[in-house]
Amino acid sequence: QVQLVESGGGLVQAGGSLRLPCAASIRTDNIGAMGWFRQAPGKEREFVGGISRSGSSMSYADSVKGRFTISRDNAKNTVYLQMNSLKSEDTAIYYCAARLGNTITTTSGSYNYWGQGTQVTVSS
Repeated sequence: QVQLVESGGGLVQAGGSLRLPCAASIRTDNIGAMGWFRQAPGKEREFVGGISRSGSSMSYADSVKGRFTISRDNAKNTVYLQMNSLKSEDTAIYYCAARLGNTITTTSGSYNYWGQGTQVTVSS
């Protein structure tokens, strides 16, 4: 069983930045692709971005492309979501997820393990 713990959320002004770490309970090079999702009040959970097992491939939702960056540090068993130029519409609970497959998918159902989420609030 893999446990994922997100941190780094909080309140930030529009235009600001946050970095969300996601720490895994096992070696991340033993996990497949990892992804970040978010869920705003009254909305469905949506894909934000993902990174392949090797870390050589990333994918992002159009809404965050050019502003958000995903990276993984397998030595620290941690995946990061760097969020820049934040907008009020980025306000949501952000979830880290891991899947057994090596490639990125945008479908939440294809991820096997989830963190508890961390709240990000962007004030305008």
